[in-house]
Amino acid sequence: MRRLALLPLVFFACAQSFAQGYPNKPIRVIVGYAPGGSADQGVRPLAKVIEPLLGQPLVIEYKPGNAGGVAMEFIAKAPADGYTLYYFDSGPLTVAPHMSKVGYDIFKSFTHLGHVCGSGSLLVVHPSTPFRNMADVVAISKKEPSKWSYGTSGVGGPHHLSGEYFKSVTGAQLLHVPYKGGGPAMTDLMGGQVPMLFSSLGPSVGAVKSGKIRALAVTSLTRSAAFPDVPTMDELGAKDPQLSALKGFDSTAWYGLLGPAGLPAEAVARWSQALAAASKDKAGMDAINATGCDVEILPPAQTVERIRVDAAKWGKVVKDANIRAD
Repeated sequence: MRRLALLPLVFFACAQSFAQGYPNKPIRVIVGYAPGGSADQGVRPLAKVIEPLLGQPLVIEYKPGNAGGVAMEFIAKAPADGYTLYYFDSGPLTVAPHMSKVGYDIFKSFTHLGHVCGSGSLLVVHPSTPFRNMADVVAISKKEPSKWSYGTSGVGGPHHLSGEYFKSVTGAQLLHVPYKGGGPAMTDLMGGQVPMLFSSLGPSVGAVKSGKIRALAVTSLTRSAAFPDVPTMDELGAKDPQLSALKGFDSTAWYGLLGPAGLPAEAVARWSQALAAASKDKAGMDAINATGCDVEILPPAQTVERIRVDAAKWGKVVKDANIRAD
């Protein structure tokens, strides 16, 4: 009976909290990868722009594992109060469900708040390898199939898909080595523990410029502003008969914000307003672009449609290429 008597007080406290306006306390923003990767690099300049717009700090927390899937399942079960959100990459929504069973529904388990930015993957190699171009990767890996491997930020993520898609169309023989995030993967590449990496663009910029790693190609249809001299796989496929299978190669990933299903309408509205306002902050958006992720702020409805289209596209790719999680 005492618990029942307390219920009205609990509801009153919740009502008072929202009466004060959302947000009225710090907001946790989960990142599904280890510190130092592209998700970490992208969310920080975004937080710097968003915090003054919302009037509250964004507290970044890391829950790496299963290429963002661990964080995705965590958010699906989080309180739907607007104070625990996820800066996600598209892989756990558009790729992973086609490769293995996941503990969430890509639409019903979440409240989608907006698309933030997107980019292709970058194939980079350690300078000690014999790979000077994509033709070398294909030819040498076929000749020595047990010797070569490629790293990614995790199983089922967009970089894993890029790698497996590349293997399926070219016949390259490469073993997949998954990591718990792009940061650890890049560390091992620079240390020579893994010979090549399908990576996000941002974490590669400094290492490529310093000569610690070598960039061979990007997986988007257009060249990256961060790497204007690095060809796309599509370009290489059009120019080199040996790489004709790469013509039309397009593997891109993107980042956005979401929360658990059933977020209060006030929270959704505030985030929609804040993201729209943030898109007009040139310095802030330039800071995100500098990480290698091209800004494209989209509202919730367009974000959901993007997920729907990409999920269908990658589902077909996974099925046709017979790609499976390791």
